[in-house]
Amino acid sequence: MDAMERRVFLKGAGMGLLAFTVGGADVLMTPGQARAQGVPFRLLKAHEAETIEALGETLVPGAQRSGVALFVDQQVSVTPGAALLEARQLNVRPPFINFYRAVIGAVDKASEARSGRRFAALSAIEQRDFVDLMRQNKIDGWQGPPGGFAYLILRSDAVDVVYGTMDGYESLGVPYMPHIAPDKRW
Repeated sequence: MDAMERRVFLKGAGMGLLAFTVGGADVLMTPGQARAQGVPFRLLKAHEAETIEALGETLVPGAQRSGVALFVDQQVSVTPGAALLEARQLNVRPPFINFYRAVIGAVDKASEARSGRRFAALSAIEQRDFVDLMRQNKIDGWQGPPGGFAYLILRSDAVDVVYGTMDGYESLGVPYMPHIAPDKRW
């Protein structure tokens, strides 16, 4: 990536835009726009994306529509140093897809053991109850990264995708500022 492409990419990322592959070309758009256009997943399988969307929506309403699964998928497919995932900030060992697959597997396995259904097939109330137990590390037979840690990372991803765009800032009543001007006294 040359210097000009990198500047355009960083400016786009600052506005919540990420590079998605559409028709063989990389296009900058929000994960929500990518979801609306039916952009295919790079690494996540359909059932994995379904679980991520259900978890994201349970944690932060609007995460599914905002493209949380495409956000995670796009971010686990970039180099670890370029990933904007909370997993990177909390020192999850790359490749990050391994962490997400372990969480998805643990969630669906525990959900099936408790109710006979995958997490995405649970009612909204059952999903909230499950996530609450996961957050507290109180799911019997849990076989994955600690539930509270998974909760923290997945919630951060959902918050980022819902509120980390210009539309997200606007929904909060916060004016979007692509930069902060330094105090000239310094």
